Amino acid sequence: MTRLEASVVTVTLGGRSVVDEVDLEVRGGEVTAIVGPNGAGKSTLIRVLAGVARPSSGDVRWNGSDWFALGRRERARSAALVEQDVHAELPLTVRDAVALGRTPHLSAFGAPSRDDAAIVRDAMRDAGVAEFAARPLSTLSGGERQRVHLARALAQQPGLLLLDEPTNHLDVRAQLSILGLARSLATAGGIAVVAALHDLNLAMTYADHVIVLDRGRVVISGPPRTALTRSVIESVWGVSVTMLTHPLSGLPVIAFDAAPDEPPSEAAPRSRTRSTT
Repeated sequence: MTRLEASVVTVTLGGRSVVDEVDLEVRGGEVTAIVGPNGAGKSTLIRVLAGVARPSSGDVRWNGSDWFALGRRERARSAALVEQDVHAELPLTVRDAVALGRTPHLSAFGAPSRDDAAIVRDAMRDAGVAEFAARPLSTLSGGERQRVHLARALAQQPGLLLLDEPTNHLDVRAQLSILGLARSLATAGGIAVVAALHDLNLAMTYADHVIVLDRGRVVISGPPRTALTRSVIESVWGVSVTMLTHPLSGLPVIAFDAAPDEPPSEAAPRSRTRSTT
């Protein structure tokens, strides 16, 4: 089974540990959500797990092998990273941009095959950008470009898919579609999916495992119901919450109360019973 393990991973920037002795394990068939406040180290950790940034210390292993001892081409065949706010200046069409995902699988002088073209076509369909195939990438909105970069990652056919704020710029329907796709890639395709998320309710709904980061350190790691409790959220994010239950799915729903410096609205008083979760 696909497995990525990080042991005592630390990243120091400017004399400060932005990731501090993190241990984690992600497996094929599972979605792992990394959550935490701004500046918690989520994006830095994602880049280390993707193999595009080296830790200052610690160990990352891919299926038992030293992740950074593998060649860049082999890492690119194994893992795909979708970063947030990716800006493309090259004059590429959407199809051409997605086709770049096949590069690690081509020989040095080999042209893309029919199979490669079919994989690109399927990736565009799955990411919901097939209708844009002939359009220049520069003409797309931020949300549309985000989905193109996801399609490019799918075209890599990775065993590990890393998503840094994948719902950034997306409307609600697109957010649910992208995370639903990530969920199905893990469940049906056996891919290990790691997503850095801000929306805790999306993490609660789609993740098998949640890692809560604060100031670079793991506060808690476990199933969503265990990791995203009222006490953890209030302590880490410094906000007051009420834990509800979704009437259809039965999943916990996190309702955020007024911010610490925001008085409750007098126009809409309400009563509530706070969960003890």
